[in-house]
Amino acid sequence: MVPGEQGQRRDVWAFYALTAFAAVMYAVPGEWIPAVAPLRLALVTSGLAAGLMVVRRLGRAEPLFLDGPRGWALIGFSALALMSVGWAVNPEVASYTGIELFKLTAIYLTVVNVITNQRRLAVVCGAMVLASMVTSIGVIDWYRVGEDLVEGFRARWVGVYADPNHMAMNMVLVVPLAVAFMARKGSPWAWRLACLVAAVLAVIAIVVSHSRGGFIGLSVAMGLWAIRERRRIQAIVVGSLFVVGLVVFAPDSFWQRNETVAAFHEDASAMGRVYAWQVASRMSLDRPLLGVGAGNFRFAWAEYAPPEARRAYVAHNIFLDVIGELGWVGMALFMVFMGGAAGGTFAASRSRDVGWLARALSASIAGYLTCDLFSGYILSAHCYVLFGLAAAAERIARAEPATEAEGAPDAGRTPAGPSGTWEGTGHAA
Repeated sequence: MVPGEQGQRRDVWAFYALTAFAAVMYAVPGEWIPAVAPLRLALVTSGLAAGLMVVRRLGRAEPLFLDGPRGWALIGFSALALMSVGWAVNPEVASYTGIELFKLTAIYLTVVNVITNQRRLAVVCGAMVLASMVTSIGVIDWYRVGEDLVEGFRARWVGVYADPNHMAMNMVLVVPLAVAFMARKGSPWAWRLACLVAAVLAVIAIVVSHSRGGFIGLSVAMGLWAIRERRRIQAIVVGSLFVVGLVVFAPDSFWQRNETVAAFHEDASAMGRVYAWQVASRMSLDRPLLGVGAGNFRFAWAEYAPPEARRAYVAHNIFLDVIGELGWVGMALFMVFMGGAAGGTFAASRSRDVGWLARALSASIAGYLTCDLFSGYILSAHCYVLFGLAAAAERIARAEPATEAEGAPDAGRTPAGPSGTWEGTGHAA
């Protein structure tokens, strides 16, 4: 299937379900509204999107787009995780991890099959930006009342956002997207205002999480976006405003925790990472090709940890996690997948139509991966949705006629954004 005019009319209902999933992924209503919890909205919306997409293709005898080498690499990575049951330290955990990875692979393939034009790409990104305000408000409110703070001062929220580091990296993802919508020429003022609020709230949530990786990831993401944005002066001004706001309004505890990096040997959290990286290295030396089994890093900890590291940690680095659990075979597949999607969105940045959003997605990827150097989360829906959107942006850019390459005049073209008409309806979104 090739994006284009015909693709704009395909998978309409799957697109609606996918947009709902993108919103639910951040709003997580089942975690804070008891009546909604039994509905399992994330599973229902993602499953519905994938199911509708596959059923339509079967009914119309249309091929399923598997996204070339990077898609096959992800499928192979998930298959390797499931096969690791045969050599894992804990086969039950490896089986669970492999099954979950196949679910996330299905989400990725749904994104690249359903997001077939600029408007759909913008709508899904916009849904994530808007829904992130729910998470940010939840985090800020918990911090304000002092509820369930980690280490007595680190804010978090519910569900997948219960870990301050995980929460922060997912907030880093949406900030460049929100800022890109703000800077987009022709965006309605109400939408720009909403994106400004979402970006500010996300930055505050990152600050009160006291996540050092989140702070570094945010800095990398915003710096990259400002450098690569075509209207560079405006981008630098916007980025500078966020930095100034961070410096002025961040609490003293935020800067005090970041200063502990220089004395990491006295910081329990930092030393936990050092121990985890030592364990990953020893796992790789002992089982270089296939690792200790998917999801088995903590279960194999006792066998590889130094004597002083009595507490088992996660890998705290997604790449070392992959090497430790699935060896260099898994790492090669993972790098083909992630590198292909990241490279694709950088290539799409030159597109006339989707370049503005592709540049934001590439900044989100850079910030997200920077966070992942300090926090390893292989089973994160945010990761696979982000890389799916990046792959979709490249595919849409490749389908543009040669006459629409970046540099052609913009006159007469309608700016894209989530405020336009939804596919298959005559109503505004």
